[in-house]
Amino acid sequence: MTENAQQQPPAPSTDLPTQYAPADVEGPLYERWVERGYFEADEKSDKPPYTVVIPPPNVTGSLHLGHAFEHTLIDALTRRKRMQGHETLWQPGMDHAGIATQNVVERELAKEGKSRHDLGREAFVERVWQWKGESGGQISGQMRRLGDGVAWSRERFTMDEGLSQAVQTIFKRLYDDELIYRAERIINWCPRCLTAISDIEVEYQDDDGELVSMKYGDGDDTIVVATTRAETMLGDTAVAVHPEDERYKHLVGKQVKLPLTDRSIPVVADEHVDPEFGTGAVKVTPAHDPNDFEIGQRHHLPALTIMDEHAVITAHGPFQGLDRLEARSAIVAALRAEGRIVAEKRPYVHSVGHCSRCKTTIEPRLSMQWWVKVGPLAKAAGDAVRDGRVKIHPQEMEKRYFDWVDNLHDWCISRQLWWGHRIPVWYGPNGEVVCVGPDEQPPGTEAEGWRQDTDVLDTWFSSGLWPFSTLGWPEQTESLAKFYPNSVLVTGYDILFFWVARMMMFGLYAMDGTPPFHTIALHGMVRDQFGKKMSKSFGNAVNPLDWMDKYGSDALRFTLARGANPGVDVPIGEDWVQGSRNFANKIWNATRFAMMNGATVDGPLPDPSKMSATDRWILSRLNTVVAEVDAFYEDFQFAKLSDALFHFAWDEVFDWYVELSKTTFQAGGEAAEVSKRVLGEVLDVTLKLLHPVVPFVTETLWTTLTGGESVVIAAWPKDSGFRDAGAEREIESLQSVITEVRRFRADQGLQPGQRVPARLTLDGTPFATHEAAIRQLLRLQPEGDAFTATATLPVAGAEVALDLSGTIDVAAERKRLAKDLAAAEKEKAQAGAKLGNEAFLAKAPDHVVTDPHRLARRRRTSPHQSSWSASRRRNRPHGV
Repeated sequence: MTENAQQQPPAPSTDLPTQYAPADVEGPLYERWVERGYFEADEKSDKPPYTVVIPPPNVTGSLHLGHAFEHTLIDALTRRKRMQGHETLWQPGMDHAGIATQNVVERELAKEGKSRHDLGREAFVERVWQWKGESGGQISGQMRRLGDGVAWSRERFTMDEGLSQAVQTIFKRLYDDELIYRAERIINWCPRCLTAISDIEVEYQDDDGELVSMKYGDGDDTIVVATTRAETMLGDTAVAVHPEDERYKHLVGKQVKLPLTDRSIPVVADEHVDPEFGTGAVKVTPAHDPNDFEIGQRHHLPALTIMDEHAVITAHGPFQGLDRLEARSAIVAALRAEGRIVAEKRPYVHSVGHCSRCKTTIEPRLSMQWWVKVGPLAKAAGDAVRDGRVKIHPQEMEKRYFDWVDNLHDWCISRQLWWGHRIPVWYGPNGEVVCVGPDEQPPGTEAEGWRQDTDVLDTWFSSGLWPFSTLGWPEQTESLAKFYPNSVLVTGYDILFFWVARMMMFGLYAMDGTPPFHTIALHGMVRDQFGKKMSKSFGNAVNPLDWMDKYGSDALRFTLARGANPGVDVPIGEDWVQGSRNFANKIWNATRFAMMNGATVDGPLPDPSKMSATDRWILSRLNTVVAEVDAFYEDFQFAKLSDALFHFAWDEVFDWYVELSKTTFQAGGEAAEVSKRVLGEVLDVTLKLLHPVVPFVTETLWTTLTGGESVVIAAWPKDSGFRDAGAEREIESLQSVITEVRRFRADQGLQPGQRVPARLTLDGTPFATHEAAIRQLLRLQPEGDAFTATATLPVAGAEVALDLSGTIDVAAERKRLAKDLAAAEKEKAQAGAKLGNEAFLAKAPDHVVTDPHRLARRRRTSPHQSSWSASRRRNRPHGV
């Protein structure tokens, strides 16, 4: 099974500190891996490729627990594939994060009493690059702390020259194919960030507002409409009703007076209106509502913009200059004064959109913007999943994906920012519009009347090219040929629409129908131990560095992986990380003990005929676990593979095999040498299996055990096919004997280390060869001449007789039994009293009346059963 002898001449050493200190190991070890180039990828290699891109974190921030979770999963996948012989590329990089980064730098300028306009566009962009140079390394340092095995020489940034060329290239192609266009439409406008944002960057939440019903028109021409945004009435250009609504047929085509203005507006009939909702009449504000805009288009209504980019009223009149919220109150008050208010409902809870960056309430606004015509692109993205070229895991997430791509609206890609990829379009003095490719010169100069579009592209436009722009596209590079498409995309279900759908559309378009990845593996969100979303405002946010400093990176990684079920949110608490730290310590201590007792990887494994049942059992279980772990990896079942490795390593290897083998080691001879080689094999393979999830402790132990160069480049274990069902049954029976006797000892109040005389009757059982191990693990002395069996336990065909005389405090035992008897007598009396109560008998279930002691017995036995379960856990063989 092992290939160490072929890889490196083994030179094992037992020179391990008595305790594992992650802080002393992790940093130097990671830098050694990087210096030796283990994580680099060679496009000229003939090994099969395995490619994963990092979801690029924003350059503005630092890694949060969600990043640590995602990076742990990707690192585990890529480390395993590297060990399996694949040319593995984990592509690192960061996103320029247009709005977020501009906001950060503008806040820094504000501290100096300046704005970006004081600097001008070129100087401001230079200031952002300066900030990026000073702050951009924080994330890289955190990734190193976590152990990310990324190809650092290939690190990319979405504003790099090469990636900027890719952005300009695809913009030009989409423009020439009439898939990018410029049009005036309703967009989501952030009055704080002063830019358009896409639908998927709007976060909806229930806010307390007001619903105001008000009268338009007078006399017979009166019509009542309701709104939560009274200030927008200044921009109304119609009232709409359903064409079949008999209540309003006499008004359709007529004009009604718009209150607080000198305008009259028409009543139009439109099937969009729901006659069952409210009054069945709606106000139409085409410049400030997306549905109203559509009605306005159908009925050729004017669109009046009544607010500026700061959401301040610009409409001429008494409300001019007021903020939208101030205007809302003032307008309602004015309408009330005129007797126009029919009803007011406060608070009125309704869903309101907020900017995902700054949480400001979004203002729908008519604006001239650039758009991607997503129809054909989204269809291709849907078809790639439907025809099986791309698989979504878990499969139940496919519906979410189809619901999005099948109903995708055209994508607003322009942003009113200075930081980002500037739109490569020039406007000429005579109305010319020219889109310029990366190898083309602008059509003219400013002096000649030419000017470039001032907007930049949505950040998701450039990150949508990430799987191929990072490999050199539009150049047909060797890296692109080798590593595209990606093998798998590991990302959260929360950005399925933000990022995944964008990459699918652009990858299929730019790469001649080849999707950007074979599999989309979606994971959930990290939450606190109570299942609550982590947030600074909730006070439950965790800096992963804090836990890594306290418990080590391996402990954090193992905790995150052990909670990672596909597509399901992951709760995590500090005590769980502490438990994983204990596991790392267990691996360290057990491996150190085994090496001190001669565990070795020298030479081939002995023939099974020379092995004990214990040896054959652990090798049989080892191969089963190898097969299980492989299957779990292929299905992205990180929680299951981590749990399988935890229980195999702790329970079976360290708590059973090592303990059962101690008597063999002590006896010496050929059997001891065989078991030492088996133990070395088991440790070798177990450390390899654990390495992708807990890389630091396993690297230290594996190189010490084997003398190999690094487990990072060691061969991944293979299932040799060896199974021994008989040995597995034998050891399982042996475990039951030891566990039951331990339980009995605990029930009798014996201390774990207390030795007791015992007679073992093992004839006719497979346990005869295990007598020495049984006696050692159970602290059983030879019976001796004065032996008297005071307790006999028949277990699994064997018989264990114990002499407990002199080991039990008789007085204390009598006191305990007396207490139990008193409790039983009390319960008996209570039951008798209830049975003599006619009211109780009339209401009690039949089984209680016929067996009144049942509940009492349950009360008595449940604590005992709980302690039994606990004692079974306690009474596993003592670990090293």
